[in-house]
Amino acid sequence: MLHYREFIIDSSQPWVTFIHGAGGNSNTWFKQLKEYKKHFNVLLIDLRGHGRSSEITWKKGDTFEEVATEVIHVLDHLKLRSSHFIGISLGTIIIQTIAQKYPNRIDSMILGGAIIKLNIRTKFLISLGSISKYFIPYMWLYRFLAWIIMPKSNHLESRIAFVNQAKKMCQKEFIRWFTLTKALNPLLNRLQNNFNQIPTLFVMGDEDYLFLPSVKKLVEENKDLSFQCIKDSGHVCNIDQPELFNEVTINYIQDNTR
Repeated sequence: MLHYREFIIDSSQPWVTFIHGAGGNSNTWFKQLKEYKKHFNVLLIDLRGHGRSSEITWKKGDTFEEVATEVIHVLDHLKLRSSHFIGISLGTIIIQTIAQKYPNRIDSMILGGAIIKLNIRTKFLISLGSISKYFIPYMWLYRFLAWIIMPKSNHLESRIAFVNQAKKMCQKEFIRWFTLTKALNPLLNRLQNNFNQIPTLFVMGDEDYLFLPSVKKLVEENKDLSFQCIKDSGHVCNIDQPELFNEVTINYIQDNTR
């Protein structure tokens, strides 16, 4: 089972489950944990190949659905009927996959730095990474991708945090996760077709130039979705502007607690 950490304030309070992005681990949420523990029971999960779940092995043909099921197994183990979910970057794809496969397990979902579509530039970067992943040390590639996604000086802390967390992965695991991106657009198209009436908030940095435009378009077309744009923030908005991220997301969860 995936490694997890739980922080319980009261069994009657809502649960919030955090899902990190590729190359990260549950420490991605270090700027959220203190504030969230004041209001909710908190569950932090390390995805397979990350953090202290590094021993979880892959089988041929595994997809985002298998990864999503592993997250649900943690909730089953803890006897949690449902939870609010917060994800960042690739973690938002895991949460959206859970929303499709296990919609009754999600009270609300908050998608930070959400990936809902790959534009031409992103496709080029993935193709470049796919070509070079077997002969370039993965940390070189990861540093380059981190800089492309988070290029500004005010993204430095986010960049450093993700690079330092990625150092704990082995190249084999990096390649396995990178391989999942090959057929990402068809999957993302399916995920955006139906949110199963789950309250959904997109939280994006106004400097997230790779992924913000497609999220804005989706929200404009679907009035049931909520949207918050955080100023002076890049892709990893929970680290770039943690106080505002915490305020916006905590208020949203409290407003959508059953």
